[in-house]
Amino acid sequence: MDAERLVRMCRQALAQSRAVPDIVAEAWQALALAQAIGARLALVGPPELRGEARGLGEIGGRGCGVLDHPMVRSGSVRATGLTEVADPEAALLGLNVLLGDVGIALVGVACATDDEGLYWQCIETIDAADESSDRVRGMLRRLAEREPDRPPETVRGRAGP
Repeated sequence: MDAERLVRMCRQALAQSRAVPDIVAEAWQALALAQAIGARLALVGPPELRGEARGLGEIGGRGCGVLDHPMVRSGSVRATGLTEVADPEAALLGLNVLLGDVGIALVGVACATDDEGLYWQCIETIDAADESSDRVRGMLRRLAEREPDRPPETVRGRAGP
């Protein structure tokens, strides 16, 4: 399955999540997808993205490791369906928005919980999502540099499209 489609699926699932376990599961899914997209671009992406992509894969993996969630054990990881990143720019733009959504959702969970362990998991995962977003924005800048006539506003920040 293409990265853009998986990103859309993750965004939709996160938006529909209401209970804390569901939000945490979708945050985990998003970081697993960041890891998968980073790993894929590190192997077969544009050469100028490979270093940042490798870093994205590592950060996404670290973020997944922080969250203790049954999705890890159940094997139902959406990112395993990734077969291609047909349009790296579009996939990265969507991923950047998804990572921002994850951060916002986890802030809500962290503020509402009395469970200290869950609170710190959320904080560490927010940090990983933010660091992943930094890598994604770096890759988007590199892609924009390939096209010098392109207006700089096409490299969007967290606000997305």
